[in-house]
Amino acid sequence: MNLECYLGFDTLNLTCLMPTRRNFLKSATLVAGSFALSKTWGAGSPNGDIRCAVVGLNGRGKSLIRDVLRTDGARLVAVCDVDTAVMAKRAATIETENGIKVDQVQDYRKLLERKDIDAVVICTPNHWHALMTIWACQAGKDVYVEKPVCHSIWEGRQMLHAAKKYGRIVQAGLQNRSDIGLKEAFPWIQAGNMGEITMVRGLCYKNRDGIGKQDTPLVPPSSVDYNLWLGPAKDEPMYRPEFHYDWHWSWNTGNGDIGNQGPHEWDLIRWIMDDPDHLRKAHSFGGRFGWNDAGVTPNMQIASVEWNDVPVLFEVRDLWLKPTSNSAANFKGNRVGVVITCEGGEFRGGRGGGIVYDNGGKKVKAFKGDGGFDHFPSFIRGVNSRKESDLGCDLYTGYMSSCVPFMANASYKAGETASDETVKDYAYDNGHTFEAYERFRSHLSDWNIDFAKDTWTLGVELQFDGKRERFTGGDNYREANQLVKDDYREEFEVPVKV
Repeated sequence: MNLECYLGFDTLNLTCLMPTRRNFLKSATLVAGSFALSKTWGAGSPNGDIRCAVVGLNGRGKSLIRDVLRTDGARLVAVCDVDTAVMAKRAATIETENGIKVDQVQDYRKLLERKDIDAVVICTPNHWHALMTIWACQAGKDVYVEKPVCHSIWEGRQMLHAAKKYGRIVQAGLQNRSDIGLKEAFPWIQAGNMGEITMVRGLCYKNRDGIGKQDTPLVPPSSVDYNLWLGPAKDEPMYRPEFHYDWHWSWNTGNGDIGNQGPHEWDLIRWIMDDPDHLRKAHSFGGRFGWNDAGVTPNMQIASVEWNDVPVLFEVRDLWLKPTSNSAANFKGNRVGVVITCEGGEFRGGRGGGIVYDNGGKKVKAFKGDGGFDHFPSFIRGVNSRKESDLGCDLYTGYMSSCVPFMANASYKAGETASDETVKDYAYDNGHTFEAYERFRSHLSDWNIDFAKDTWTLGVELQFDGKRERFTGGDNYREANQLVKDDYREEFEVPVKV
């Protein structure tokens, strides 16, 4: 297999509560260390294993079950899912393939009452991540939580407060941080071997299909406790045919692909830029084209954000190149990952490593990765050592990387319907955005999009105050501030005081 294939190219506001990354890690480690003095981890479990429960068993849940089972020092004790049919299927597979009988728990709150569980692994829909993490911290459990670690900016900050207050170890499921190729490549680039970075681009080309649409609201499967599935989210009618997974394309429960696959690439962007905190500006435009389905999040989206003077552009393209073919869109041979342009060349890659090219397009150096195989084991090491520094990706890093797509989506949702000509004019006046717009426009032409019917949404440029965690400038910025915090259902409210 050549390297290109391996790489996956087909591949309320109190400043005193706002710690810097350095101070957060220092204080969290001190609290965790103090807490650990009073507890012997793994007590009562054979060989001192960290006893784990995996929560949310579709998609990433299946992968995390495998990670727990393959990791020395970890033991799978229970599985948890609101869908008893899915849960029973996973438990049966675990028993058949591994000879392990695990407990099945439908209500996550019951799981947290158990003293034979040290850590929870959260792989649920996005809207549950924050509350489950906070509850787990309050119950004395450590947490591995999938990306994005939260569903809004505010609730992610509450997670940080909870982890610090209760001395818990919390790792984010941003596996690229543990990829051996990227751990070699990024320091090499940051050392100046390619000169100064001049632009960074994130790519999320997923080649998805529409999710369909029906005239009557979806009735959840009888095996699902719908109240528990909703949890903090609003009880809204759903007109999609499939219950599971397609929650990604509803703002109520998901964040679109820029906040689904996107957090991995946003995290790479922050990593190569030396992990800045909150960005200063965000703008996004796009639309949901070609499908006429029940989804509402954009399937074609361009976001430009600003931390400093280095331009950062992010692209989401979920459409096949043409509706009648299975050909995939790409940018310079890349589909999912980052392109880091420097004075002396370019790095193209992502999970699995990457390749450096000189300015003439010649391959200069390759970094072969492993997809972040050590990511979950690093969590177990962190739980045992009580050191944030042992984690592949700490909560603070996961929070900062998760917030970037939220800000881009806030721009999009605070925007307005716009003609193709208006979007073209905007892109032309905004440097690197125009080149991306032209490629998007050509792609949509191959889908015979009628822009009189299927219109763009042109977002607003938003300025963000990272200390207050509020939007402070841009058209409709007050509307955007309504998106900083979700509204929650009674019984499932993310607590103001953790």
